[in-house]
Amino acid sequence: MSTLLETFKQFIDTSSYCLIINHEIQPARYHYLMGIRGVRGATQVKENSVAEIGQAVAELLSKMLEENHVDTSDLISIIFTATADLTADFPAVAARSIGLGDVPLLCAVEIDVPESLPRVVRILMHLNSEKSLSEIKHIYLNGASVLRKDLAQ
Repeated sequence: MSTLLETFKQFIDTSSYCLIINHEIQPARYHYLMGIRGVRGATQVKENSVAEIGQAVAELLSKMLEENHVDTSDLISIIFTATADLTADFPAVAARSIGLGDVPLLCAVEIDVPESLPRVVRILMHLNSEKSLSEIKHIYLNGASVLRKDLAQ
């Protein structure tokens, strides 16, 4: 039976450094650590209906995933907020409808600030990514582009 030290020496001979993963020594060239990133997005929904909320949220999520080249296996969680005037459906339903049912999803009501933009769904998507913070593309669609003119698509 090979000892841990013998295994370690074998890997030292074949690679410049190693990682210990699940109590096993493995060459580091096969493993890397990703950073955790947040991707923001928002969209304004045309009206408070199941169909409109679903369509707007699915469009926004798809664009966020596409623009940031996100593989769904890298998703950690997604938080949705909706303004108090959107009550017809949960935004997370749209995420499940496009295949994100395995991702932890959470919905909340946005703070009801006087004179704020109505019918808005905001998203904060957490993911594993090798991208730097400056490479992340935040997506603001439809009327929500006024929320962050510096980031709007």
